[in-house]
Amino acid sequence: MATRVSTPYDDRREALETYFDSTARQAWIDLTSDTKVSGIRATVRAGRDEMRSTLLNWLPTDLRRTRMLDAGCGTGALAISAACRGAEVTGIDVASGLVDVARKRTPSFIGHGRINWMAGDMLDPALGEFAHTVAMDSLIHYSPEDLVDALAQIGERTTHSILFTFAPLTRLLGAMHTVGKVFPKNNRSPAIVPVSETELHARLSDLSDWQIGRTQRVSSGFYTSQALELVRRG
Repeated sequence: MATRVSTPYDDRREALETYFDSTARQAWIDLTSDTKVSGIRATVRAGRDEMRSTLLNWLPTDLRRTRMLDAGCGTGALAISAACRGAEVTGIDVASGLVDVARKRTPSFIGHGRINWMAGDMLDPALGEFAHTVAMDSLIHYSPEDLVDALAQIGERTTHSILFTFAPLTRLLGAMHTVGKVFPKNNRSPAIVPVSETELHARLSDLSDWQIGRTQRVSSGFYTSQALELVRRG
């Protein structure tokens, strides 16, 4: 049997798993809680809260009997909010330690909704089919090619909408990305990859079954991310 060749997506996913299950685990737990954090991290927390609200507002208010994939669920805030609207959520993340936190943070009562927490690859076809997929800040570490390829694979298992975020190519993010490549550190998170919005739209045009819907940029101190909605044609 031929040995499967590791792809750039695989390598980056493994690096993220290692980072978020070791170096960054406690920092991420603090960031996604009410624990007091530094001024810089407070701006990131505020930005992520705004982005999560944006994505949730793009989903139907009533999600009863609706399957949803939270691709890169982290410590679970978005998945829990969707479940409280009645969604049947699969929350998956490469970092098993963060999934454990999400499981512990799940309220004992979430109405008609339910959540299946999993550690693994969001692109695993065994996860099944979903009406909506949300990938909040979980694709920002991948190249434009790998990002769109991941969306294509997700699109094969999503029937209504894909909501995802990307790091828009700004002067600041571009400079930070260049410095990160020139001066790498062993304990640094795998770099965020800024993406030109024009290039991304051009690449997304290859996804013939999908069309671009709403978009919204959120900037809060050291947090800059842009949400984009893909809606299935027809």
